[in-house]
Amino acid sequence: MADMTKQAGQFIQALPHAKALGLELEELSAGTAVISMPYSEDIIGDPKTGVVHGGAVSALLDTCCGAAVMSHPSNPAGTATIDLRIEYLRAATPGQRIKASATCYHVTRSVAFVRATAMDEDEEVPVAMATGTFTAGNGK
Repeated sequence: MADMTKQAGQFIQALPHAKALGLELEELSAGTAVISMPYSEDIIGDPKTGVVHGGAVSALLDTCCGAAVMSHPSNPAGTATIDLRIEYLRAATPGQRIKASATCYHVTRSVAFVRATAMDEDEEVPVAMATGTFTAGNGK
């Protein structure tokens, strides 16, 4: 698993958007992933408040979900987003790292189903929650 985590981390760093956002793979196991995004002035959506743009949070969640799908034991192929629904529950606190956790909880012959949560340092209320479907290529 350590080798897979290293490879996944290198893959994520090769994605232009992941590199631009500073995404960092923190954990990867069978069907789960944790990726964090540091606070940066480059991704502020509202200059008056310093709140991170929702698009950056969306990219974090999408990337984390994709990593969870790719690490699922029954999905030996790559993946692509089919549908991703994100519910923004609150603004992320300016200056804080945002961490996404995703779980691929079911894989069919061609579709993987994922749930994810994005949190900052306030772990009482998530910043956002997501559910999504991704392509799966297990060939069963």
